[in-house]
Amino acid sequence: MSNTNPLLEQKKRVPPGVVVVIVLVLALLAGVGFQYLRGHSKVEAGDQPRSEPAVITGPGQDGKGVTVGKAGAKAQIDLYLDFRCPHCAEFEEMTGATVDKLVADGTATLTYWPLAFVNPDASPRLANAFAAAAANGKALTYADEMYGDFSKSWTNDQLIELGKQLGIGDAKFLQAVQNNTYAGWVESVGKAADARGVTGTPTVFVNGKKLETKDLTPEGLQKAVDDAAKAAS
Repeated sequence: MSNTNPLLEQKKRVPPGVVVVIVLVLALLAGVGFQYLRGHSKVEAGDQPRSEPAVITGPGQDGKGVTVGKAGAKAQIDLYLDFRCPHCAEFEEMTGATVDKLVADGTATLTYWPLAFVNPDASPRLANAFAAAAANGKALTYADEMYGDFSKSWTNDQLIELGKQLGIGDAKFLQAVQNNTYAGWVESVGKAADARGVTGTPTVFVNGKKLETKDLTPEGLQKAVDDAAKAAS
């Protein structure tokens, strides 16, 4: 029988180094779990009540973006974006409805310039998948859906599943995603952006005039387009 008074026993402490290791392990496990969910979460495309604008200039033309809308529009919007750029996702959420309306009613055309510098792995893959979707006439919707669930990793399997849900799940689309068919085009778009002095995303030009950051709002974009269309009349 122990003669030690339990009331006088000192509380055993876990060494600080062990605590740090435990915290790091838990953080690592949480990070792994989060990444797993990002890469395996179910793809659920939203309702598509609007019609998809016509693709005027498709992907694959060296140094040229993907242009959608109605030919002859008096305003041209050039949007330089990265599908892994959180600020681009914010811009899409804030101004997407305005852009869609301007394109749908023939006021403006929209040219996508997908860049690939935010995430060396994901950015070019998503730009390539966007190009494959654009080649199937689903540029605007596919871009909107990727931004609409920005938390996803958008693995190739998820990108292919999104295509299927949008009605473009044929073998050609699947192969374009898996084989990175538009890699050369994505690179040429990046070079064209560099030549134009684009240093960040989102960057927007309306009829060749670069919009200030403060104007990257629904009101600012609407005014820029209205002014450009008026000047072109």
